[in-house]
Amino acid sequence: MLTRSNLFATKLAVLLLSCAITTGAVAGERQDARLLTSTQVLSELMRMPEQNIPTWLLERAYAVAVIPSVIKVGLGIGGRRGKGVLVVRKDSGAWSNPTFINLTGGSFGFQVGVQSADVVLVFTSKQSIEGIVGGKVTLGADASVAAGPIGRQSSAATDIGLTAQVYSYSRASGLFAGVALDGSAITIDGSSNESFYKKPGILASEIIRSDAPAAPAPADQFIAAVQRSATGAAPAAPVHAPAPTAPTEAPASTASSGSGQNGVQTYPMEDPHPGQEPPQ
Repeated sequence: MLTRSNLFATKLAVLLLSCAITTGAVAGERQDARLLTSTQVLSELMRMPEQNIPTWLLERAYAVAVIPSVIKVGLGIGGRRGKGVLVVRKDSGAWSNPTFINLTGGSFGFQVGVQSADVVLVFTSKQSIEGIVGGKVTLGADASVAAGPIGRQSSAATDIGLTAQVYSYSRASGLFAGVALDGSAITIDGSSNESFYKKPGILASEIIRSDAPAAPAPADQFIAAVQRSATGAAPAAPVHAPAPTAPTEAPASTASSGSGQNGVQTYPMEDPHPGQEPPQ
């Protein structure tokens, strides 16, 4: 027979287990939502021909990160924070499973107000990616960063002076442009990776390795969006089932007594000699 203390301990254990299950489910939903939002942000940006990331830059990228809704707060000294995802190009040319990341940073100067912006980072060196896998990269210190060029009209020839390891872009209030993010730090979001991949203590190096198992959905949608952006391919059109065709009716016939087989003779719908008697 359970004593009062044992009954209380049992109820407490059930309550804690329920909370853990609920927390895990909610956390998983947050990662799914982050992937879907990142996919939408990248797809929308690449549909802006005059204000998008040049395909030639994405073609040479070692990694791409999308951080939706980065909150920037300014009151004398400003700061920014956001959560996003990053994929790394494998030796085969395909893109790795997404790794969840954080973006934090500060800026100085007189600033007032709160602003939300979508941020995209294009990494053009292996060194910068190695730093991220190691746990943290500070843009402008560990990896040089610069505002990226925009528009499909910009060609690879303009890259003569582009020597930064990371190119950054931002979209706020519908406007898209390159933006400087000096001093911002990118760190691995370990708890989100653990929740999404269902593996405690999983490392970024395990997620992005070439022989890693396929990531859960909707990671494949984000990877496909990055692939389309890097190749300049248009998003696949939805496939619709063909509409059923209505049965066709037989052509109307006109009867004429005493002529043709069984006394019935047919004529075209449009009379070539209107006003005249039909031939006998």
